[in-house]
Parts: sequence; structure tokens; C-alpha cells
Amino acid sequence: MLSRVAERIYWTARYLERAENTARLVNVYSKMLLDLPGGVDIGWYNLVTLNSAEQLFGQKFKRRDERNVIRFLLADPDFSGSVLTSLKMIRENIRTTRDALPAEAWEQANESTLFATSRLDEGLRRGDRYEYLDGIIRCCQQLSGLLDTTMRRDAGWEFFRLGRNLERADMTSRLLDAGASMLQEHPGREEPLNLVQIVCGNVLRSASAYQPYRRVIKGPVRSRLVVRFLLEDELFPRSVAHCIDQMIDAAGALPRQRRVLKLLKCERKQIFAELDEEKLEHDLRDYLNSLQLQLADFHRAFSHNWFALEQPGDT
Repeated sequence: MLSRVAERIYWTARYLERAENTARLVNVYSKMLLDLPGGVDIGWYNLVTLNSAEQLFGQKFKRRDERNVIRFLLADPDFSGSVLTSLKMIRENIRTTRDALPAEAWEQANESTLFATSRLDEGLRRGDRYEYLDGIIRCCQQLSGLLDTTMRRDAGWEFFRLGRNLERADMTSRLLDAGASMLQEHPGREEPLNLVQIVCGNVLRSASAYQPYRRVIKGPVRSRLVVRFLLEDELFPRSVAHCIDQMIDAAGALPRQRRVLKLLKCERKQIFAELDEEKLEHDLRDYLNSLQLQLADFHRAFSHNWFALEQPGDT
């Protein structure tokens, strides 16, 4: 397989996860508006910070209010993490790799982009936002399901798995970071407002993890247990541990994988060894930041190993 084709398939998967999970991230905050008691404000700008986009946001907006943040995350053409930009990149990558992907994927990518563009105003209004975001998530899941059930399990599929699970692990960490930032904004008020259960419950629901969590934990929603579940549960598809295991499996099926495989396996052990049960609640955001940097190192390893140069004789 040509390296440029492999890279486009890899980025198709990443942008697909990015579009869906950005919608999920906005949903976390939007649902809080309905659940939190009066007097508890939500810092919408945290979503910009979580995406490391403060500089770009500052160049475009003077006010850090809800409407500007939502417009930035949903539709900004210069922000690679916005929903519309991600969907357009999916469409472009599929257009340029039609021979390697199912023909129906092009139609679905077009329909998803049209839906997100034509109904954008709904996403900016509080009253219609949930339906719009839910529609984005369903569009992404339809395309993901189409590719999942029709792609031949060759090298292209393994690159798709690499991109999907890398982005999914990163966005799961950002969902957790969003919840942690909300709790930090209102220290000392968790008990009277039951803030921990409200925030953690919404984080679980936004990751479609509430029912799996309850089946495994069989107890109340507690912040430490939620963190452990979304980080370490090896059987839940959106947990960081499961995503890394899937990357290891995908890399093992590709050529020239020795160095990448060694890195993934080594870091798989190290990442969770660094979880300190006693300091988890206080140092969670630092830990998540470190995790995101490690995932960025995975991407650099993939890019250097498979996408940087065209190798003679590759198939």
C-alpha cells in the first residue's frame, strides 16, 4: 500500500472520531445546563483550553462566552478540531482514496457534511443543540459502522484502526478532563449540590459508558471509579486501555512494526503504573495532560515509521 494512501485512511479514522467526540464533549457541557442547580456557572472557555486552541480562539473572538466557544468548536474553518472542519477533511480524504475504501463511504461522508452545514444554526441555539449534536454523532457512527462492516481486513483496515483508537483514547482523556475542570471550578460545594454525581454521570453518558459502568461497578457513581473505568477497563471500547490494546494489535499486523510495537507495549505498562490511587483526584488533570502528550508521541512514531517516506517495494 502506498504511504500516502495509508496516511489518508489513518486520518479519515482520526477525523471521524474527532468529529463525533467533539460533539460528545460539547454535549457534556450542554447537558450540565439542565442538571446543575442555579448559581453554578459553567466555564465554557475550558473546552477551548482542553483542545489546546487558546491562541487561535483569541485571534478570532474577544469574548469567551458560550456562543463564541460553541461556534468555534462546531464550525471554525481554521480549527482542525471543529466538527465541520473534521467532516470536510473526512470527505476529502475519502475522495482521494476511493479505490481503497467502500464506494458507499463517499455518499455517507457527503450526507454528513451537508447535515452539519445546513443545520448549524440549530447547534448554536440551546434549545436545539442536543438534537443537532445527536445528529452529528449518529452520522459519524453510521459512517464508522459502514467502514467497519465493509472494509477488507488488509493493511488499509489496520491503518484505520490505528487512527480510530489513537483519536478515541485522546478524546476519552479530554472528556475526563472536562469533568475534572468542572469540579475544580466549584471546590467545597460538591456535597450540598451533589455535584460529583451530576458531573461524573454526564461524563459517562457522553462516552456512552453509563450502563457499562453500572454493570461492572454495581454501585454509585464515584469520581475515582469513573476515572478508573474510562482509563483501565480493557473490555470497554472507549477506555484508554482498550484503545491502546487495539493499536498494539493493529500495529502487529503491519510491516516494519518492530519499533512501533515495542513503544506501544512499553508505554502500555508505564501509563497505568503511574496512576497513584492516593493522588488520583488531586493530580488527575496533570496525569491526563501527560497521557495526551504520550498519545501525541504515538502519532509521531506512526508517522515516522509508515508515512514519512515512500518505501520501494511496499505492498
